[in-house]
Amino acid sequence: MIARRCFVAGRVQGVFYRASTRIRAESLGVTGHARNLPDGRVEVLACGAPAAVDALCHWLWAGSPGSSVSAVASEELSPESVQPWPKVFRTT
Repeated sequence: MIARRCFVAGRVQGVFYRASTRIRAESLGVTGHARNLPDGRVEVLACGAPAAVDALCHWLWAGSPGSSVSAVASEELSPESVQPWPKVFRTT
């Protein structure tokens, strides 16, 4: 299991980006969260099997139909630093 934090920039707030990310994450079996940041970006924490996390992080570039992603920056996290390990994918 791996954990990755992504910061998504562009037109990603108010266009169902977080809800679409949750649906995609759930279909891949990825847990974590998607939340709006004050600077207009969305933070995504993706936890799960490496192939599933990679698939979600790749999908973040597409996003919801109304979104327009200009950048996705990601960082690997040690599984030990993600406590408690998320059991579901949430939007906040």
